[in-house]
Amino acid sequence: MALRNAVMAALLEGEASGYDLAKGFDASVANFWMATPQQLYRELEKMEADGLVEARVVQQERRPNKRLFSLTEAGRRALSEFTSEPSRPGAIRDELLVKVQAVDAGDVTAVRAAIGERMEWARAKVARYERLRARLLGGRTEEEYLAHAERVGPYLTLMRGLSFEQENIRWAERATAVLERRLLARDR
Repeated sequence: MALRNAVMAALLEGEASGYDLAKGFDASVANFWMATPQQLYRELEKMEADGLVEARVVQQERRPNKRLFSLTEAGRRALSEFTSEPSRPGAIRDELLVKVQAVDAGDVTAVRAAIGERMEWARAKVARYERLRARLLGGRTEEEYLAHAERVGPYLTLMRGLSFEQENIRWAERATAVLERRLLARDR
């Protein structure tokens, strides 16, 4: 999937500056697509040149002017075409899992610590996703939101990111317990 599709999907929320998109990516899209602000700005320039987005300049006092981007009709068509294409399952490429795979030949304590760091990272993401979920729901039940919200895609992708990170925590807890038992048995 190209970054441009993720950017166009984010712009369905409405007009946004590159800065707003970068913040929004971190808060919402980051559970399934990562991009640096520099990548976003470069992609926005390409998308504007391709007619997928248009920008307007907003004059600001005591700050540089900012550009607000919005989807064009061509961008909406491109996004619609993208959603109709078949999707292939993603592949996991995770350096930590390579370390876990090789733990028997390596430093078990270091790998256990790396798993612990991943677990804390996942816990922080779960907390952030839960705050975003509460904001999206806005006091409504999940059923009310899903039945009446203008757009349900952001909520559904948030739920996937949340379940992914919860599973990361469960796996990390289990892997840590296994490694701790092995360390104890080895040290006896």
